[in-house]
Amino acid sequence: MNTLYLVATPIGNLEDLSPRAERILRESTLIAAEDTRVTGNLLAHFNISTPQTSYFEHNKASKLDKVLAALSEGNIALVSDAGTPGINDPGYELVRAALSAGHEVSPIPGASAPIAALVASGLPTDSFLYLGYLPRKGKERREKLAEVESQPYTLIFLESPHRVLKALDDIEKVLGNRKIAVARELTKMYEEFFRGDVSAAREYFEINAPRGEFTLVVAAKKPDNAKWTEASLNSAIETGIAAGESPSALAKRLAKESGWARRDVYNLISLIK
Repeated sequence: MNTLYLVATPIGNLEDLSPRAERILRESTLIAAEDTRVTGNLLAHFNISTPQTSYFEHNKASKLDKVLAALSEGNIALVSDAGTPGINDPGYELVRAALSAGHEVSPIPGASAPIAALVASGLPTDSFLYLGYLPRKGKERREKLAEVESQPYTLIFLESPHRVLKALDDIEKVLGNRKIAVARELTKMYEEFFRGDVSAAREYFEINAPRGEFTLVVAAKKPDNAKWTEASLNSAIETGIAAGESPSALAKRLAKESGWARRDVYNLISLIK
């Protein structure tokens, strides 16, 4: 049996194509591409002459058997227009069919816009939820956001330039004014990150017309009983002392608000006072 290679391609900067990915594209008997014109430009840049066939959302039903038949004759490389195939394209269906037919499936890692935006966002990366493109229609978009409003994970969405302002508006309405990183034109000449809260991001892109493809990384919902950091507690203590609150009353109030034990709050008050 042969191997279906899932080859990650650059999301902008052509230098991000790995030497291994270039070799696999060159050595495969066929490349199944989301758009043969887009991939053709990439192949021409690297002087790769491997034949292509199109495989995308709207022809997957008619092309799946043909691609599988070609896979029985030799190794095939699956690519998307940009990034890692199988994410936001029908690649997973081809993967499933290839595995069912007894073929090997091997990933050739590389660029991925959601991961690139996440790791540079400044938001927690230990657990996240990737949701692809938000729905086009406002009602459906708000319903999708409502489904994940209470999730304790960093949220990642893709968005187009002509809908990003509407998306930011709905994110603020449904999820609240959370921290957000808005990544634009990743790895390209005009790469840009906006980091702040959602309302500030909306105001920024109202002034600076959105251009290019966007990835939105949104902070998780904070637990209602989230414990304050010591720095936050110390700041509140200093404010209470300046306002003339007694140590006892201040310790009682801040213990209730901060999630800290009253005794520990009182000890901090004694140290600061």
